[in-house]
Amino acid sequence: MPAILVGISVLVPLLYLLLRAFEADSELSMELVFRYRNLELLYNTLLLALSTLLAGTLIALPMAWITTRSDIPGRKILTLLGVLPLAIPGYVMAYALLGFTGANGTVAMLFGIDLPRLSGFSGALTAISLYTFPYLYLNFRSALAGLDPSLEEVSRSLGYRPRVVFFRVVLPQLRPAYYAGALIIFLYVLGDFGAVSLMRFETFSYAIYLQYAASYDRVYAAWLALMLLTLTSTALVVEYRLLRGLFFHRIGSGNEKRANIIPLGHWKWPAYIFVTILVLLSIFLPLSTILYWMIEAFDAGQLAGLRQALSGSAMASAPAALLASALAVPLAYIGVRHPSRLTRGIERIAYLGYATPPLAFALSLIFFTLNAAPILYQTLSLLIVAYALHFLAEAIGPVRSSLYQASPRLEEAARSLGYGRLKAFFLATFPIMRNGLIVSAAFVFMSAMKELPITFLLAPVGYETLAVNVWSYTAEAMFAQAAPYALVILLFSTLFVGLLFAKEWTSR
Repeated sequence: MPAILVGISVLVPLLYLLLRAFEADSELSMELVFRYRNLELLYNTLLLALSTLLAGTLIALPMAWITTRSDIPGRKILTLLGVLPLAIPGYVMAYALLGFTGANGTVAMLFGIDLPRLSGFSGALTAISLYTFPYLYLNFRSALAGLDPSLEEVSRSLGYRPRVVFFRVVLPQLRPAYYAGALIIFLYVLGDFGAVSLMRFETFSYAIYLQYAASYDRVYAAWLALMLLTLTSTALVVEYRLLRGLFFHRIGSGNEKRANIIPLGHWKWPAYIFVTILVLLSIFLPLSTILYWMIEAFDAGQLAGLRQALSGSAMASAPAALLASALAVPLAYIGVRHPSRLTRGIERIAYLGYATPPLAFALSLIFFTLNAAPILYQTLSLLIVAYALHFLAEAIGPVRSSLYQASPRLEEAARSLGYGRLKAFFLATFPIMRNGLIVSAAFVFMSAMKELPITFLLAPVGYETLAVNVWSYTAEAMFAQAAPYALVILLFSTLFVGLLFAKEWTSR
């Protein structure tokens, strides 16, 4: 029953979004759906998503090959550098690019060189690509490290050149990894609000915000959210169909071997140049921009505002992390201990909240609270619940992993001693889940600390967070004022990346 209630909590607000969209009569609904502007939004959104996938592939694939298959020195350090851009959210990357270029940017201030300010499609593409390529990089790197090298050896023994072997043998085996990373990036671009709004590139997410916040047109905003949900659902279906029927595991007997390290030879310097440019753009540029504006116009009076924003972020993120971990326990428990179609379906509903674009999810909660519980509208409690439900998918994984390590016989032994089912769980299994719950809460806390669009729509009036202040000051080109908030977000995000990196590193 607790698991079913969690699934209902995720599903009901989305149903209210559907009901709100169909409140309008059929004639108005048709007019709203078939507006020419919707085609422009669809074109802009798909153009940005597909371009980001292309850019991310061109960055992540060479980087993954260099750090797994080549003899380049310092591969562990390069692996860390390839993951670190995840510590810089898209809107912080957009802030850095805006603060670096333009007539009053870092380059103009230091060197007198007036670089054209990035904006529009090119600005949004650059900011989002530099933030999201690690999702593909991690998938490519994991796949390359796990490939069976015997197929490559057989191909080379048949006379194929290394380049042909890579394109005909290696690349096809990377398809599952590519689809997994591409899906994450595609869903992120569909739901991104911070970078596209700062760069003034209108996609579905940005249009939803404008319709609701500026025009206060709730019906059209609901239809835009449903269109965005249709795109995300289509992406999930396409990824499922592409993966169906793919098998790349070993069928016969034999021992697994590590892939041979390939000497770079005369390609060593191009590889160094590629890695250097990538590190400069994805890590050094945002970090140096933030520090420059911190030093250039530091005001001790900002510390009070920084403490208030940090407190505001923590006041919502910490309870949300605890709530998400608690909600994840019954979902993970029924999935591990009682696997069935019903339990898998309930668990998938929880993932629906994460797959739903943040602005659409926030809008659905607004419609739900206004109709079912108006007293919760624009309260801290609603923001906490929204964070917990949206990031619930991040909380389930670590909890499920810890449950797999807890033998069910421990509970059976406790129940044989006369304890009830619930007490047996808390006495025998719950202590073993402690590490998984800590990691689960940490993931949700770090993600909620840098969440922007949900905070914009659901936070109480005048409620300040780090993410909101970075966006607000950057939108007004007040880069010095935004710098302290961006730096604190960067520090918290680095902790999040550290958790991911540590987990990935210890699993090798």
